[in-house]
Amino acid sequence: MLISNKEILDSQILLVDDSELSVTLLFDMFTKAGYRNITSETDSRKVAKLYKELHPDLLVLDLNMPHMNGFEVMAQIQEIEGDNYSPIIVISEEESSEAKFKALESGAKDFMNKPYDRIEVLKRIRNLIEVRLLNKKVRNQNKVLEQQVRERTQELYEAQIDVIQRLARAIEYRDSETGMHIIRMSYYAQCLAQKVGLDAKTCDMILIASTLHDIGKISIPDSILRKKQHLTPEEWSIMKTHTTIGGELLSGKNSDFLTMASEIALTHHEKWNGSGYPKGLKGEEIPLVGRICCLADVFDALTTERPYKRSWSVEDAIEEIKKGSGTHFDPKLVKAFCEILPQINQIREKYVDPKVQTFSTDDLVR
Repeated sequence: MLISNKEILDSQILLVDDSELSVTLLFDMFTKAGYRNITSETDSRKVAKLYKELHPDLLVLDLNMPHMNGFEVMAQIQEIEGDNYSPIIVISEEESSEAKFKALESGAKDFMNKPYDRIEVLKRIRNLIEVRLLNKKVRNQNKVLEQQVRERTQELYEAQIDVIQRLARAIEYRDSETGMHIIRMSYYAQCLAQKVGLDAKTCDMILIASTLHDIGKISIPDSILRKKQHLTPEEWSIMKTHTTIGGELLSGKNSDFLTMASEIALTHHEKWNGSGYPKGLKGEEIPLVGRICCLADVFDALTTERPYKRSWSVEDAIEEIKKGSGTHFDPKLVKAFCEILPQINQIREKYVDPKVQTFSTDDLVR
């Protein structure tokens, strides 16, 4: 990585000295050497503001100045630059070793005494500018690389999410005609999670993890899964195994996402009063994500036509969910779900199944 002579001569230089004569001498010397962007300031109180505006590639600084001395100015520059390379050279009449060491400890990268040798000053400032420009190039290159990594990571994440959603929809196609159930249900669950105050990361994870809630149905025969009549006790026992199979399929990895997905698959048919399956968990023994997805799943099941039933109206479905408050569902979640019904309806309208008719509970066939 090379720095051209043009880049060096085009660099921004800031001269700070309370002596007009010193500033003029430095300005003339740098101009004759070919430097094109030189700014000077004799009031040390204005340096910090000017530094932020210019982002200079070199600060030439005196130490002994009224109002604020050079050490105080360097302290301000260090706050501005943070961990970045601070391009400061001190040129001062102060000759003591103590002042020189203090200046270098305060952030100066070089120190020269007045009177100075013109050739030596130009050589030293060129070296400092070159280091500063190299540092900027490395930082900019790192930012580009970091952005590329972020973009690639996002691409991989989106690809993983796409695979998960396609898998979930493929499973759902076995149980319905369109596979839209998992999309609606997952958005219902996310919306409800947001309403009850879960953090954004958890809500986003629920949106994706909930799509796998019925992954265990991959093991259920079509003769049971798509049966239009009531299931026999034996068939119902087989159907219920989709929860334990789903939980097992998604378990065993050290992943927050898979842990949540496994919990949802295993517990989304548990009921608040303990009458659900597969474990008969009760109340808050049921993970919150399981309780959320249970309600979201039932609402969509009620309002969606299935091989064994016609769809309910939203009004009838809400009434049924209210009846199940404290028995089937967590009462707090029922209350929250009713409060977000406008958002729920927006999701239903956006992800509607084609050719779906809505019937009242009077027309329900099961």
